[in-house]
Amino acid sequence: MIELIPAIDIIHGKCVRLSQGDYATSRTYSENPLDIAKEIESHGLRHLHVVDLDGAASSHIVNYRVLEEIASHTSLCIDFGGGIKDDKDLAIAFECGAQMATIGSLAIKEPERFLGWLEQYGSEKIILGADARKGKIAINGWKDESREDILPFLEKYASKGIKKVICTDIERDGMLQGPSTELYQSILQKLPELCLIASGGISSLQDIERLDHMGVPAVIFGKALYEGRITLKELERFL
Repeated sequence: MIELIPAIDIIHGKCVRLSQGDYATSRTYSENPLDIAKEIESHGLRHLHVVDLDGAASSHIVNYRVLEEIASHTSLCIDFGGGIKDDKDLAIAFECGAQMATIGSLAIKEPERFLGWLEQYGSEKIILGADARKGKIAINGWKDESREDILPFLEKYASKGIKKVICTDIERDGMLQGPSTELYQSILQKLPELCLIASGGISSLQDIERLDHMGVPAVIFGKALYEGRITLKELERFL
């Protein structure tokens, strides 16, 4: 059964969602992300994806206090990303309660440091963030495009020991038009050993069912939940 991972994206301490990673499209859904996390936990979900969007667009973690508050007031297993640029940032994320850290930009810009973290913390705690626009990995809060094609990028890090990867098709993210099933199918075929976490475009329960039938191990979703297209009650059938 596919693992369900609701997302809480944070700007200025508030729960927001963007469209295609564009900060100008930010819409606030809750002034208090902890309330959202508690509601998620109350319906039996165990995993939460928290993104510090302020951190992703800057040079360091910004909203670590929100992470700390969620971790200290729920028993959710939290993976945290956004703004992790150096050893201090990663230490802050883990000290504030994240069980896993999602690393994207640094895996492109400082691969040796990334591999050092992978060796130090292990593949259960370090998740590779592979967010792509038109097949190219994007970095720096999705503002910039690298030269890396997504499949070779994933193959390279799979050969180095990465086990978990969050893959977002940026053009679908926040658009509620369905996930990038062709991309995920190609990854599953090429790298079946990876724990692929699909992200971006989820618009309905049927989208999640489709990914489940494809054999995708886990899925992240946010806007569909906040817009009422998916309810937490409906998701209980997957638990």
